[in-house]
This record gives sequence, structure tokens and C-alpha cells, in this order.
Amino acid sequence: MSGRQRRTVEASEDKASILTLIRQSLRALPPTARRIATYIDKHANDVIRMSITELAEQAEASEGSIVGLCRRLGIDGFQELKILLSRDLVEPVRLIQEDLHESDSVSDVAEHVFAAHIASLQQTRQLLATPALTKAVEIIRNARRIEVYGIGSSGPIAQDLAYRLLQLGRDVKVVSDSHIQAVSAAMTDSSTAVITISHSGSTTETVLATRLARDAGARTIGITRLGKSPLARYCDIVLHTIANETRYRPEAMSSRVAQLALIDTLVSCCALADARRSVAKLELSARIIAGKRF
Repeated sequence: MSGRQRRTVEASEDKASILTLIRQSLRALPPTARRIATYIDKHANDVIRMSITELAEQAEASEGSIVGLCRRLGIDGFQELKILLSRDLVEPVRLIQEDLHESDSVSDVAEHVFAAHIASLQQTRQLLATPALTKAVEIIRNARRIEVYGIGSSGPIAQDLAYRLLQLGRDVKVVSDSHIQAVSAAMTDSSTAVITISHSGSTTETVLATRLARDAGARTIGITRLGKSPLARYCDIVLHTIANETRYRPEAMSSRVAQLALIDTLVSCCALADARRSVAKLELSARIIAGKRF
């Protein structure tokens, strides 16, 4: 178990409240950290739903100052802070899935989970801006090569997107290792399209890789949650998703369902933009895969 995992486990087992720790630390904090801590104390329920960028704006501080406060409190960063706040504010069973209760039947659980996914899909569809989607398709079609970045729960989504684009005959690779991401991003150029998938929009590694790619001249597309985030500032185009249960959990299954629907739409639009070539490549892919089945 890593040091970070150990600290997280110890924190979850410790009954001391993170809000209590914040309140007890207020007087000893320097002015900026005190202002951030005071905002968190007064708006804890809202902070659970915020990105680090949104909290920085509300507290009139920098993202670095928020990270610094977290370290003063003995935690690794903003995402861990949100997990601990959730523990303080939410009944434990709701960390499994929002709107679930220990008394729910199997049927109730299925109803709640499917309803959450359906709502995420509907809201993401309503949010999807045609101009942004059109521009993203244009960037992908004009790129000589494509790189897709995703880490953690976003990794499988990145893999799926890269495979779908490969089936259309595009020169594409997916990069999920943070070190390789950084090096690969720095070696992109204006002929490269980079697609970064991060529900939080705050994952340090993918934000860094996206920044390096944009600095190198690549065109950048972000697929992330609605709201301001560190990732968005380095993207030429941002396609947003909505997941209803993210209030209590930093990793939301509904976010992945919405992301899959979004990339399916994106790939379908790319295919239709050059239908004859796309059909030929898809038929070739189908023949190759058919040879691997009984």
C-alpha cells in the first residue's frame, strides 16, 4: 500500500472530522489559507461539487494556495479534501450511489442507478453545443495524427475512443502512462490533434500533458464535466458531460456513461463527414476481426 493510500485509509478510519480540523486550524493559518478554509467551512456542501478552479474563484485565491492548505491539513490535495468532506456530510451508504438507502430493495437500486444514467445522458445531450462538436470534428479530420490522453477511470474511455478512430483508418494512439503522456505531448506539433478525457478536469498529469501539447502547437480537445477546470484553459474546444451523482463521489459511473455517448457521437460525426472512406475502413476492420472469431 502506498503512503497516500495508507493516509487515506487512516483518515477514513479516524473519526475526527475534517471540518473540525479546519475550524481548529483557522487562527494559525496565514491570511490566504484562512480565507480558503473559512469558505470551505461555510460552504462545505457546495465545495464537494466544485472543481479546484471554481473554489479558487469563490475564495479569491489561487489553485496553488488551495493545494497548500490541503498539505497544511495533512492531506494530499483537493480531491482527497472532497472525499473527506463527503464523509463528514453524507450518510455512508450514499457514497456508494446517490439516492440509495440501506433499506432499498434490489429493484429500488436498479431503478435509482438506471435513472441516474438516463438523466446524465439526457442532460449531456441538452448541453452538447453543435458549434463545439462541429469544430472538434474539423480538428480531428484535419489532423495528421491523433493522441488521446486519459488516466484512471478515464483510461478505458480513452482506449475506446482511440480504437473507434483507428477503425476509421486514423493514425491514432492512446497514452495512459503519465510519464509517456508528458513526453509524447511535448513532441506533438500543429499537425497533431490531442483529445484529453478527464471527468474532473483537475487530474494533474492530464492537465500537464494537455498544456505541453498546446504549447507545442497541437490542437486540443477536452472532454470533461460542466464547469470551469484547470483542463479547460488549455483546450481549444471543450465538450462537456454531466453526471448527477458527482456531488458525493469524485469518480462517477454516470460520467463514464455520458462520456461514452459523447465519444460515440463524435466518432459517428467524423465517419459521416467522409462516409465512403469510413465505410471502406469499417468493412476492413470487420473482416480482420471476423478472422479472430470461430
